[in-house]
Amino acid sequence: MYKKLPTHRYKKTLEMLKEVCPAPAVIFDLGVRNPFSEIMKQNNYKVYNTGGEDFDDNPSISIPEDVDLVTGFEIIEHLVSPYPMLKTIKAKRIFLTVPIKLWFSKAYKSKTDPRDRHYHEFEPWQFDWLLEKSGWKIIKKEYWKNPSKKIGFRPLLRNFTNRYYAVYAERSMENYTNYYKGVLNL
Repeated sequence: MYKKLPTHRYKKTLEMLKEVCPAPAVIFDLGVRNPFSEIMKQNNYKVYNTGGEDFDDNPSISIPEDVDLVTGFEIIEHLVSPYPMLKTIKAKRIFLTVPIKLWFSKAYKSKTDPRDRHYHEFEPWQFDWLLEKSGWKIIKKEYWKNPSKKIGFRPLLRNFTNRYYAVYAERSMENYTNYYKGVLNL
């Protein structure tokens, strides 16, 4: 899966996870078992993973009742339409990370694996809006850089520019409201 583990991102993700949902806890991680699933287990979390299904084709996810938190680390950007899945998740708390759209770099696209492509790379306000509209209230957010030891202009910029956006949210008890709801009397 990875030639080199993203240790900086994993470290920041684990720090925030421990803050928003201290161990021991039960995690339902969107996506197949991966190196970070093992890191969570080593830090006293019980982890369920999904089986690699396409959430665009089937946005309804069956989540075990003992789950404390749903996580999705670098998953949402692969979906053509993440809204239906986020709307239908039956959980009270969620912790997600997504790549931030960078002005100096195009969205990631694997040349060999059609499932390893980013349909979205979000501006933080876009991701906030997506979460709010799908029924989540943002409680905590953080930005992370992706430092690189490579030589070049873009690697240099990665040392100073935020690349990842992490959000902890809870299911909102309020319905999403916007201008059109009042105007159209929905």
